Amino acid sequence: MSWGTELWDQFDNLEKHTQWGIDILEKYIKFVKERTEIELSYAKQLRNLSKKYQPKKNSKEEEEYKYTACKAFLSTLNEMNDYAGQHEVISENMTSQITVDLMRYVQELKQERKSNFHDGRKAQQHIETCWKQLESSKRRFERDCKEADRAQQYFEKMDADINVTKADVEKARQQAQLRHQMAEDSKADYSSILQRFNQEQWEYYHTHIPNIFQKIQEMEERRIVRIGESMKTYAEVDRQVIPIIGKCLDGIVKAAESIDQKNDSQLVVEAYKSGFEPPGDIEFEDYTQPMKRTVSENSLSSSKEGKAELKFGGKSRGKLWPFIKKNKLSLKLGATPEDFSNLPPEQRRKKLQQKVDDLNKEIQKEMDQRDAITKMKDVYLKNPQMGDPASLDHKLAEATQNIEKLRLETHKFEAWLAEVEGRLPARSEQARRQSGMYDGQTHQTVTNCAQDRESPDGSYTEEQSQESELKVLAADFDDEFDDEEPLPAIGTCKALYTFEGQNEGTISVVEGEMLSVIEEDKGDGWTRIRRSEDEEGYVPTSYVEVYLDKNAKGAKTYI
Repeated sequence: MSWGTELWDQFDNLEKHTQWGIDILEKYIKFVKERTEIELSYAKQLRNLSKKYQPKKNSKEEEEYKYTACKAFLSTLNEMNDYAGQHEVISENMTSQITVDLMRYVQELKQERKSNFHDGRKAQQHIETCWKQLESSKRRFERDCKEADRAQQYFEKMDADINVTKADVEKARQQAQLRHQMAEDSKADYSSILQRFNQEQWEYYHTHIPNIFQKIQEMEERRIVRIGESMKTYAEVDRQVIPIIGKCLDGIVKAAESIDQKNDSQLVVEAYKSGFEPPGDIEFEDYTQPMKRTVSENSLSSSKEGKAELKFGGKSRGKLWPFIKKNKLSLKLGATPEDFSNLPPEQRRKKLQQKVDDLNKEIQKEMDQRDAITKMKDVYLKNPQMGDPASLDHKLAEATQNIEKLRLETHKFEAWLAEVEGRLPARSEQARRQSGMYDGQTHQTVTNCAQDRESPDGSYTEEQSQESELKVLAADFDDEFDDEEPLPAIGTCKALYTFEGQNEGTISVVEGEMLSVIEEDKGDGWTRIRRSEDEEGYVPTSYVEVYLDKNAKGAKTYI
């Protein structure tokens, strides 16, 4: 099957068909190009979606991703980001392997088609010129034959006429002979042109046109093969990313399978556990016996309730800790205490541990920096031309000073942490009292800080912040209170060190002084004592030696 033999007379239709084939190829290129744009747009939207739901740095949202479900969601977002990348790969490969290649091929195809049809038109024009020459010679031969016929008839007429002179007859005969010669010449010319035309026509239909149409057929078949290969490439580009997309989906499935509901539940416990024990039963207080009523140790009211009675006239303001939504004192101060004493024990321990870890990291960073400076100084000492070793002394001293400061800070927080970890297991009774009312929590903030700030020589110092806390607390209770009868003494104590009580609720003592104990240490580090009927207050338990009377379980010493 050959277009040259089967379609020898379909030059115009072949020209239209090949142009249609190029249009189809260009349409396919446009299709692939729009597909690449869709893939890029889809990848961009996927990336934006993944970015939109990524946790913001240094935000509360970032803390939520400690839960396994949130971690799985974060893994899903990351896998979707990689998934979007594969669609970008599809777009890039289709552009480079199909679009660019086919666009270049289309230009070559158009040029080849133009050349082939130009040759076909040239051959067509040549055969048409030969045909015109043939027609012209044929008409000339026909005309000369007719003229020769007429000249012969005229000669015969003149020759038959007796009235015509011999000269006229001779002239007519010569004219007839001339016309016959012209007819013979036209015949020979016509015969020659006809023979040549037949030769040209045979070559045109059996050589030139078949060759040209064969080239056009091969060109068209190459176009068809090329578009088929492009379609295969189109599928292969998608198939190449399927394994990676499968891995992305496998990653999402693996992240989903890693979700552990029990672990998340445990994290909720760790995040919100206060360390307090549930409140115990509240004892019945018999108001029919108002005289010498003492606060029961089994009551939910904290030991600080007694302090509030001393400072503000004795009116009780006990509240159950679980129902307190906000620490009013912390809200008024507008800042978290350095030792996190405003937090429940368990949360405080976590915060202190985190602070210690952060400080250790900073110490390590500073030590690395100091080591680097030391090495640089050694290099300068061995090679003075590289720099002055003395110029690094200041930086070295500064790094050493920073390390020392950070270590002191670490020791301070480690001491608070040790106190919390040491007191957490044996906090059952104290936890109940602390959960009784929020001003008990506030006093715990003051006492914990005070105990941890004892100087090595046994002296005791208090910071201005504690005083401001007590003053703020006092401002909340500025109404009048009813007077109550002083509590009875339950023992005596001896001051081991001098203590200057500068804040409200505390009392100053001198070393060696004997005083009465009216309320023993309930686990918060403070003992309530009395010097006279009108002078009483709290002192650090570690500053006194307590002797309980016979109603107690025996003499106890707090050092």
